[in-house]
Amino acid sequence: MSSAPLKLAVVAGEVSGDLLGGDLVAALKRHNGPVELIGVGGEALEAQGLRSLFDYSELSIMGFIQVIKRLPKLLARIRQTADAIIAAKPDVLVIIDSPDFTHRVAKRVRKVLPDLPIIDYVSPSVWAWKEYRAQKMLAYVDHVLAVLPFEPAAMERLGGPATTYVGHRLTVDANLLETRRQRALRGLAVPDAQKRILLLPGSRASEIRQLLPVFEQAIEELSRRNSNLRFLLPTVPKQEALVRSLTEKWQVKPDIFVGQGAKWSAFAEADAAMAASGTVILELGLAGVPVVSTYKTEWLAKFVLSRIKIWTAALPNLIADYAVLPELINDVLRPGMLARYMERLASETPERAAMLAGYDLVWERMQTKEPPGDKAAQIVLDVLAHKKTGHL
Repeated sequence: MSSAPLKLAVVAGEVSGDLLGGDLVAALKRHNGPVELIGVGGEALEAQGLRSLFDYSELSIMGFIQVIKRLPKLLARIRQTADAIIAAKPDVLVIIDSPDFTHRVAKRVRKVLPDLPIIDYVSPSVWAWKEYRAQKMLAYVDHVLAVLPFEPAAMERLGGPATTYVGHRLTVDANLLETRRQRALRGLAVPDAQKRILLLPGSRASEIRQLLPVFEQAIEELSRRNSNLRFLLPTVPKQEALVRSLTEKWQVKPDIFVGQGAKWSAFAEADAAMAASGTVILELGLAGVPVVSTYKTEWLAKFVLSRIKIWTAALPNLIADYAVLPELINDVLRPGMLARYMERLASETPERAAMLAGYDLVWERMQTKEPPGDKAAQIVLDVLAHKKTGHL
């Protein structure tokens, strides 16, 4: 254990990255002693002692149009963050997810501090599109900490930096593990006659506005075709007003729940889900909730869809390497199709059984011997030692 504090620069752009950073710093403290922090993050990193350079929620934007509107402010934040890290002269820099921001910071820092170890926690999706980015990362990233098991092989194939699968924090998340336990117990009981359908239109206003009208039509059709259905709609506090306003005049009313605790309770109860494409699809898969992944892209984004190389956007499909769950995107996203998928997935059908078997494979492939934070911390220390001594 080191006697001098490890001076760690860390840049996290969203809630998920902040949580990873918090776990990493806590593990570094356990294994190596005190840590002095500089950079950008949220509550989890602040709890470990970080005084964020600015409110990191400024970086939580999505879509081409939003980025263009806020580009001058983002460029200023990139300069501010890089300059602060350069002035601090840390022992190591860890950039976490949000590559449009964090990688630009890393490039600026590397130009001034060429010997500073730089670690990228969460591989950018180079395996999905813009594959050339993998080789370009060699100029400013020493090691990648992957959270998906197929990423090290993909990065090696593309000629990118050394990459290690450290595990995904969802596999050790207390809420998810408790949800899995509750669903396993419920599976042993007599099935409830009332079917519970989970509606997850996303956490961003743009996603919610795009998907809720489709969900509305789907549950109207479901209710015409079936009796004794209940619809659960968890949302985050900042989107509660929007969700309530958009669903106010629905003929079939969902039960709206707010907050993380309510979300996981709904996961434990649900028979099937319709959800926005994203991390929540992996959450549902690991929790054991049959789901159809849905999405509608911004009009401008449709012009770059042809550049996407990956065969699926659903993480459980990528991890299993076959189509565990269906995806309905843009013109294929039709309420009638969605309703009929819910009927099949909420009942004891071959489709439901096949999806749950796929989830078991995903869970197995994501397991690691050490918790993700501990494995990530060890790689950080190994890279730091390598940079200092020139050998492992």
